[in-house]
Amino acid sequence: MRNAPTILHLDMDAFYASVEQASKPSLRGKAVVVGGLGPRGVVATASYEARVFGVHSAMPMAQARRLAPNAAYLVPRFTVYRAISEQVMALLRELSPLVEPLSLDEAFVDLEAGGTAWDEESARLAGIRLRANIRAVTGLTGSVGLAASKMLAKIASEEAKPDGLVLIRPGTERALLGPMPVRTLPGVGPATGDHLRRAGITTVEELAEAGEDELVRLLGKAHGHALYAMALAHDERPVVAEREAKSVSVEDTYDVDIHDRLRIGLEVQRLADRCVGRLRGAGLSGRTIVLKVRRYDFSTLTRSETLRGPTDDPAVVREAAARLLDSVDTTGGVRLLGVGVSGLADYTQEDLFAQAMPSPPAEEPERGETESVLERPEPVERHWRAGQDVRHAEYGHGWVQGSGLGRVTVRFETPQSSPGRVRTFSVDDPALESADPLPLVSDPSHPPAPDPEKGHVSSEPASLPKSWSGAEEGDATSRP
Repeated sequence: MRNAPTILHLDMDAFYASVEQASKPSLRGKAVVVGGLGPRGVVATASYEARVFGVHSAMPMAQARRLAPNAAYLVPRFTVYRAISEQVMALLRELSPLVEPLSLDEAFVDLEAGGTAWDEESARLAGIRLRANIRAVTGLTGSVGLAASKMLAKIASEEAKPDGLVLIRPGTERALLGPMPVRTLPGVGPATGDHLRRAGITTVEELAEAGEDELVRLLGKAHGHALYAMALAHDERPVVAEREAKSVSVEDTYDVDIHDRLRIGLEVQRLADRCVGRLRGAGLSGRTIVLKVRRYDFSTLTRSETLRGPTDDPAVVREAAARLLDSVDTTGGVRLLGVGVSGLADYTQEDLFAQAMPSPPAEEPERGETESVLERPEPVERHWRAGQDVRHAEYGHGWVQGSGLGRVTVRFETPQSSPGRVRTFSVDDPALESADPLPLVSDPSHPPAPDPEKGHVSSEPASLPKSWSGAEEGDATSRP
């Protein structure tokens, strides 16, 4: 293990919820919960104000509502989160070529490899500059941990939360780790933690005192050796530069089980198109098409088909997904559907149209009905979701607070305005439409958008990346 604390771990603070608070002035300092809002939804992120009430990620949304009934509950806007994540990761890559993202809001950086830091003082200065740059570029806060290893850097960033910086000096690691619970160490989940507790081991110090042989006996050779080393503050894992995605997938969970076979088929086609959109956006193609179906009884089925070569053609992916669906019994209903592509490559084969199934005869009534539905242009979206960006012809930019009974409530404000007023409209009001999200930080080369409550409707925001537009739920990119 290196001697200088030049491994940096960044963890953005309550990332999804913080983005929502930054973009919605009326929610700043308030309890905000982001996640699935249906009966089966779970919490993705809760703001620190919501955590006071006991709300935390992965909690069922129904339980969160009982704990914090007055919090703001919003659907995730993953496209926005990804765009901001790209800004943050770009700042990290300015520090070093060795950046290892763990998620949209978390990453390790080897500062020494980038020549950015070589001792305690230079590492601390790099961390301070990074936090200031993140705030300037995104308007958000992140917590930074600095240590001589990945394990300790991550522990340090947890200690720094929220909006802080903690550096672990070499030589102090054992004293710091000793009183911490065993769950602090990587690889110690609830099951391993309970197993160790039954053996009388609850702290890292007790883990070290148990000895390597005892841990191997309790946990097996590989896990026992690894945990004993970590209990002694030894962690030789290097920071690995960002690895290519192994697969690209999208999935949706439905509030009410889908029983109609035609509807299930249309949902699979829609998911296939979304998956191809993500695939093309990343400049990738893939050979293996994967269908995921979770049935009414929570049983999950996965089917896959490998093509002769990589493709990013939507027709090929749709046809393969349809064939896979034909092999799945959906009797009783479906609660989740997903389509993915794996075996990724950065090129396609132009002759893969031959891999798609031939189009069925036009006279086949059931298939003809499916195709006619698919070819209709999409209607203007009238399903307003809490947190969704909208624009009104008279009042300007705002976001949906809620909808129901044919009405939609909108608060008109922007990231740079004061808290805005709330107005209610019919859900089919022609003056109200979906809108692209606005940047959290104004472009200094352009004047800020006027406050919509001052009676002037702003023009389009300056230089908004295309990747910000829209909102996609359930998108996932798996990494090795």
